[in-house]
Amino acid sequence: MILVVDSGSTKSDWVLLSDSGQETFSTMGLNPYFHSSEIVYTAVYENEGLNNIRSFVEKVFFYGAGCSSDALNQIIKNGLQKAFPSAKIVVDHDLKACAYATYEGDPAISCIIGTGSNSCYFDGSEVSEVVPALGYVLGDEGSGTYFGKQLLSNYLYKRLPENIQHAFYEETKLTKDQIVDHVYMQPNANVYLASFMPFIVKFAHDSYIKEMVFKGFKQFIDVHVCCYPNYKDVKVHFVGSIAALFSEELKAACEIYSVNLGNTIQKPIDGLVRFHEQHLIEKIN
Repeated sequence: MILVVDSGSTKSDWVLLSDSGQETFSTMGLNPYFHSSEIVYTAVYENEGLNNIRSFVEKVFFYGAGCSSDALNQIIKNGLQKAFPSAKIVVDHDLKACAYATYEGDPAISCIIGTGSNSCYFDGSEVSEVVPALGYVLGDEGSGTYFGKQLLSNYLYKRLPENIQHAFYEETKLTKDQIVDHVYMQPNANVYLASFMPFIVKFAHDSYIKEMVFKGFKQFIDVHVCCYPNYKDVKVHFVGSIAALFSEELKAACEIYSVNLGNTIQKPIDGLVRFHEQHLIEKIN
């Protein structure tokens, strides 16, 4: 039995590959910046389906947000090793999952736009970056956290259009003190900020929201796509819920920079599983 896992900061998608076919599971997002090895173990243990197969799993390929160094990866690996004691574990960056999931046989730039945002270049063998991901405080342009910050700050400044300002208050009843407490005092502020994307999506056809998203995507492309010298010569693929839900704005932003838009995939897990079946599973012996 083999598990392939794609984990963002909000949600993790798990696919079990066995002789009887595939089975899917879902847990909270597991990010070593915010979660300990014990939390990783508990997330698996408390999922009934995963708990039932823990002793039978032979290999785990885990790709996660925040898994960008050996020390951070070890946090996730320790939790997974405790959860799957007989398994051989590989932990790597979610960027690699993005590159694998969108790979079509040619070199390309692959981008994540979900709770957070990032990009990489994949030539079929190596995944490389030009600029780093700086997280929700300094970066994450065009992401759920980025737009959540835009929404909340303009709500508190009373700069939203009247209909959106009123609807947000009626739906959330949030005060300044509550918002500040969540953002500055509570854990997982990035997930909290991104949690307002469903509200933003409700107004996806409003000109204010369309312009806000378009500008955010433009900033993402300017920073995270145009940094590659050959960005006009290769396809640029996107994965993540935000990219998929606002595909029109993404296409318009790409056109501004003469970007050759490739695949836009909401959930990369299917492509990731396919890549592993074709290329990687036998690499862990």
